[in-house]
Amino acid sequence: MKKLINDPRDVVDESVEGFGLAHADLVTVSRDPLFVSRASGAVSGRVGIVSGGGSGHEPLHAGFVGYGMLSAAVPGPVLTSPTPDPILAATKAVDGGVGVLHIVKNYTGDVLNFETAADLADADGITVASVIIDDDVAVKDSLYTAGRRGVAGTVVVEKAAGAAAERGDDLEAVAEIARRANAATRSMGVALSAGIVPHVGEPGFTLSDDEIEIGIGIHGEPGRERIPLEPADKIVERLMTPILDDLEVASGDRVLLFVNGMGGTPSLEQYIVYRHAAAILADRGVEVTRSLVGSLVTSLEMQGVSITVTRLDDELLALWDAPVETAALRWGR
Repeated sequence: MKKLINDPRDVVDESVEGFGLAHADLVTVSRDPLFVSRASGAVSGRVGIVSGGGSGHEPLHAGFVGYGMLSAAVPGPVLTSPTPDPILAATKAVDGGVGVLHIVKNYTGDVLNFETAADLADADGITVASVIIDDDVAVKDSLYTAGRRGVAGTVVVEKAAGAAAERGDDLEAVAEIARRANAATRSMGVALSAGIVPHVGEPGFTLSDDEIEIGIGIHGEPGRERIPLEPADKIVERLMTPILDDLEVASGDRVLLFVNGMGGTPSLEQYIVYRHAAAILADRGVEVTRSLVGSLVTSLEMQGVSITVTRLDDELLALWDAPVETAALRWGR
């Protein structure tokens, strides 16, 4: 294993410390318990938004803390949910007096720990609403999940909810926007190789040189099938067909097309994937109204990509276009 680390036990703490130093204009890092929040602090009268999950998926979630997206993010150990204590602390830190939304990827540990933190916050007089992200069409009831997994579509939900909170929507309205964005979003991924958890020191799974895993999860969970390596266009078709069928995309629809690198895939290859995914949508008469390409929801150094498609209506389009200023996404300000 070759990694730019010191002690494997300190990887998350040192990474978050570096992130805070690099983006001190945007975020503040709380060390004990560990969470990242906006440098501006809680805003009175504005809904706070908290998300989080295991580290190793950077820039998710801390990279989306800032104007127009998250109020705080809670990083857990590598590929492991954060415990309730830092989630509760982050929730308290961003409470502006009108409630806090928890955006939770659908993994058993994340769901349980965010639920516990929400109950504790309620006991302290903070109203918490929760939205579960389950955009992955690949499999149901996988190793970590009851139901579908939450993957790269989380970015779309956090962006829509953050914009709704920024414009002054109340907690119920912000939560409903998040649910609408989730319902309009589907994703699926492929892995060419596995990532290596620092304290483990070996790949999370093994693929031979000529194999790929279709429908892989962001923690390395098994997908739909393991097949021989194919040309990129064929792989894209294997991902796009179940996404579009499940979302029931029809001619005349407007969509956001998001190609996400899993950590070890260069932009060169991501744009090859985007090229054919866009062509498939065009062939169906679907308008790609907005696009996003980049490594935003990763799995350490896993080679592979995921594709996310969100059906856009006028409001979701406006929320996507609304100004955002975070370490990972910035436009309109």
